[in-house]
Amino acid sequence: MHLGVVRVLGLVSIVDLCRLNSLSPLSSSSIAASAFMSVSRQKGKFVGSLKTEISMSVSSDDNDNGKADFKPPSPKLEIPDPLLSLTPGTWAFDTMSRRVHEDILTRTYEENKEEFESPAFATAKANFFALKSELENAADTPLTHLDETEAEDYQDWFKILEPYVQNKDTWLSAPWMVTEFYVYRRLLQALGYFSKGSNDKQDQITFQYDPFVKQKRAGLYTSPGSAEAVMSKVESLPELKDQEEACALAAAFALWGNKMDLSIWPADVSSASSVDVFTDILDNANDNLLHDDTDKLTQHCLSLLNKGGGRIDIIIDNAGFELVTDLALADYLIASGIAKVVNFQLKKHPTFVSDAMETDLLETVEFYANELSEQEYPASKRAGQRWQQYLAQNKWTCHENSFWVQPPPMWEMPQPLYQDLQQNCDLAFVKGDANYRRLLGDCDWDYSAPFEDIVGTYFPCPVCALRTLKAEIGCGMEIEQVQRAKSLDENWMVNGRFGVVHFGTGNKK
Repeated sequence: MHLGVVRVLGLVSIVDLCRLNSLSPLSSSSIAASAFMSVSRQKGKFVGSLKTEISMSVSSDDNDNGKADFKPPSPKLEIPDPLLSLTPGTWAFDTMSRRVHEDILTRTYEENKEEFESPAFATAKANFFALKSELENAADTPLTHLDETEAEDYQDWFKILEPYVQNKDTWLSAPWMVTEFYVYRRLLQALGYFSKGSNDKQDQITFQYDPFVKQKRAGLYTSPGSAEAVMSKVESLPELKDQEEACALAAAFALWGNKMDLSIWPADVSSASSVDVFTDILDNANDNLLHDDTDKLTQHCLSLLNKGGGRIDIIIDNAGFELVTDLALADYLIASGIAKVVNFQLKKHPTFVSDAMETDLLETVEFYANELSEQEYPASKRAGQRWQQYLAQNKWTCHENSFWVQPPPMWEMPQPLYQDLQQNCDLAFVKGDANYRRLLGDCDWDYSAPFEDIVGTYFPCPVCALRTLKAEIGCGMEIEQVQRAKSLDENWMVNGRFGVVHFGTGNKK
């Protein structure tokens, strides 16, 4: 079974498939973990030791977490150097030398212009343009530490940045993963996102102000046109005789939903929500899949179904339409019995423009359940109402964690998070490009290096990566497929046209 056009079902368009198989108080636990990362660079690599601070509401057995002798496993293969942003013509160079200040920050200012021009945002505005100026001179501006010494993540970031600050690395010469995450953390510092210590009116207004919420809501409000056909199919999938086919299609929705990244393709709030752009993406999916472990994924899911279901985590990427497709996958996993619980791993604060926090997920559910027209979007509204029930029944849970908004590779996962996934999670879907880059440590792997030998050997549980390519990094792709993609599109690695489905067995005990 494949995640392209799902050939066994003869899917030419999502509408055709729908015709083919037409069938007629929120409780959320949270994990808050901060990893105190000691990072040094040896031959360009991340090398770290860590200790943890943990506040968990999952089990009293976690009191001894954070032992100094905890050392998570690492990739089986020798770890190559991380990507830097020094080479003109690369996506990393273009991102850090141009895109972040010229596209992303400029658009952020324009979308929040009314707020920035208000007296209460005067300090935030000055700090914002100081950051923008740094990035306009990225090649010559050394990295500096955060000013917010009282922030809960200050020590994390101090230890992440210290080797590069001491080395006088710039925004371009430090590892790309570090600097790109740091841009968004510095943006929050400029806004005073974490500042609540005074009675100053500005602190009251800018405290926890999300500069990307308008863009995320635009993505949400324009999503129903593409979502309706998806939702009408999702509610019929548990009734199909062949659950391998059903599982493959649900995963395909989540995979190709990742193409709708608001940091690259901003949503237009004035766009009609009735426009379906996703069907065209699915129509071309088969030609654009560069590696497909769907068979391994569906076999694992069916084994969970035969055991009565398990806990499945989805490490979420973007809000907007992509989040809707992730909820569709989670909907299917619960309704089919593959999962007893779906646990959403979410960002602890705004980052990467469209990355989703718990508030974004809950707003999405609320919008679909209560704001959509039953006449225009009946399947989507029914889906939203099911989602509300899953949350109320604890079949869906939401966890925010600071690890998901920081740059260390996933093989340096803090102990409490690692042990929770290892002991309790039966499968983790890792969504999107930034999460995928962290699976690979944002290192320059050979494109054909096996995913199992990099990720499958260290990840704490069975793992499926669903990623459309938006950065010059990858693994587990057959040489012939790479050559084909290069011949079709010179920007094949960065424009989201091509995708991969990788499955790794993990290190579950």
